[in-house]
Amino acid sequence: MVFTKRLRERVMRGEIRCSVRIWQSQRVKVGGRYAVGPGAIEVTAVREISFDAITPELARRSGFEGVVDLLKVAKHGSGERVYLVEFEYRG
Repeated sequence: MVFTKRLRERVMRGEIRCSVRIWQSQRVKVGGRYAVGPGAIEVTAVREISFDAITPELARRSGFEGVVDLLKVAKHGSGERVYLVEFEYRG
């Protein structure tokens, strides 16, 4: 998984432990490890959610100021399915 540059340090410090992704299909699996900086994140849960489930609180948990800020980054490409990915950083 790739994180926008402004979120990477917070992911590596363990401050951000979830990410909202808009994909055509699920791209990660539980237990999967994906490189971030000198370590990796390990996916602990992934589930499909609705657009309505993207709340201001979820946006903040994901490292963004709000829903609009999150969607500016997450909504690119032709994906229409929304996934909530939870993870832990392993340094």
